[in-house]
Amino acid sequence: MQRIYKSLFGQVLIALVLGILVGVLYPSFGVSLKPVGDGFIKLIKMIIPMIVFCVVVHGIYGAGELKKVGRVGLKALVYFEVVTTIALVLGLALAFIFHPGEGMNIVPASLDASTLSTYVDNANKVKSAGFAEFVMKLIPTTVVSAFTSGDVLQVLLFSLIFGCALSLVGEKARPIANLISSLSEVFFKCMSFIIKLAPLGVFGAIAFTVGKYGVGSLKQLGFLVILFYGAVIIFVFGILGGILKAAGFNIFKFIKYLREELLVVLATASSDSVLPQVMKKLEYMGIKDTTVGLVIPTGYSFNLDAFSIYLTLAAVFIAQATNTPLAFSDLLAILAIALVTSKGAHGVPGSAIVILAATLSAIPAIPVVGLVLVLSVDWFIGIARALGNLIGNCVATVVVASWEKDIDKTRAHAVLNGDTAAIASYDLANAKAELAAV
Repeated sequence: MQRIYKSLFGQVLIALVLGILVGVLYPSFGVSLKPVGDGFIKLIKMIIPMIVFCVVVHGIYGAGELKKVGRVGLKALVYFEVVTTIALVLGLALAFIFHPGEGMNIVPASLDASTLSTYVDNANKVKSAGFAEFVMKLIPTTVVSAFTSGDVLQVLLFSLIFGCALSLVGEKARPIANLISSLSEVFFKCMSFIIKLAPLGVFGAIAFTVGKYGVGSLKQLGFLVILFYGAVIIFVFGILGGILKAAGFNIFKFIKYLREELLVVLATASSDSVLPQVMKKLEYMGIKDTTVGLVIPTGYSFNLDAFSIYLTLAAVFIAQATNTPLAFSDLLAILAIALVTSKGAHGVPGSAIVILAATLSAIPAIPVVGLVLVLSVDWFIGIARALGNLIGNCVATVVVASWEKDIDKTRAHAVLNGDTAAIASYDLANAKAELAAV
């Protein structure tokens, strides 16, 4: 028990319980603790751009061959599209099997749309943005603005350009590469300081949630929420579990390995808050930093699996709740539009509602005002969204690394099994082999 209390996992778990108690017993005080949770996430986001830059640049320079970098990126994008499509279809299928909105008989004219004004305005911007505008958004105004805006894709674009240039310069660029490698260690050490505050951040976030929405918010929030959580569980253990098994790994052991990060995401409803730690853990597992540095940041915008499930499930839910008949062509339209709009989710304020609004506004049959129905439970759905998205990106990294043979499977199995003796013995054998080679 003492070991559990001293571990980050144990501390976060205790913070979670204390946060629930404060929210139940002192709800107004719990609501006032929102800045504590928000502050922790801001601290993490503050350092993410520099960590992504250092990891990607160092990884590309270390890879040596630029063709390999392009190959990894292409395989990752193909994987993202296939798995995202499966997620979208799953959301549609479950909505039609279980009919979560049926019987509500909501008249769209009776809904108050005033709370949606900001979301709809942002949705119109997303919808009106064509492919050219999407590409232009990837390009930062200046190198510095890529880092100050916190847009991971803009940082990734500059990192790819800088890393490729560094690789082509060759030996002359080695001092810069060594500097970036050292900076990476420094930023990860900074992150280790910040992550010690995770229990405090979790405490503030969960106390706010329970204080504002009541303890009932942690139990039953309606059939839609339950169905979505079920859909994410089916996707993670069924679809992703099968994909991971094909790569030679067990989904249960993998999730256990990431339990500390997943617990933080559970409390904060944000996968951004654990991005650097997850990247470090995947590298420790035996995956090359090149692959981790490319797949994880890209996946945060292009591989939102749980978010994709939510888009189609919520769209059909609103149609059913408002008694809107959907033709087969409407279903295909939802699928096609969601496949595009889901790519713009990361970094958009109120992203889930905004992207859902952008999707619905492109399908005249479904009343956009129906978003009011899902607005009140969006935070709780957001917890499962963030968890599913994070697990999906971690699985994607393992799979792409397996395709590229960029993962040391012997070490990975030792790490997932928690066999510290095997890890130490394996590392020692590798160190001796490297010394012998020298």
